[in-house]
Amino acid sequence: VQLQASGGGLVQAGGSLRLSCAASGRTESSYVRGWFRQAPGKDREFVAAISWSGRSIDYADSVRGRFTISRDIPKNTVLLQMNSLKPEDTAVYYCATGGNTAGLRIGVADYWGQGTLVTVSS
Repeated sequence: VQLQASGGGLVQAGGSLRLSCAASGRTESSYVRGWFRQAPGKDREFVAAISWSGRSIDYADSVRGRFTISRDIPKNTVLLQMNSLKPEDTAVYYCATGGNTAGLRIGVADYWGQGTLVTVSS
């Protein structure tokens, strides 16, 4: 499985960005897709996850109400719409796949994509 993340960039505080993570290869067992982020000097942290059925969605408290995760089934892509961005959202964002939402939330992932940098200026 290969994961290709895109959509990062520079945005002012209060602005929006949409990240995409396209999956290829044998993704049949990638039941959950999610996003993590790692800010400079900090540990990687969970951001959001969605089951491929769409029935299970989970967010970190820090982004709940501002970020929305969704999936585009025909394109085998997971999207992260980020609104009301804050400088503390600045990080490299990574997408990942896993077997279940609870596991992915704590970083139990089968595959990781390369990161895409999001920079929020104040």
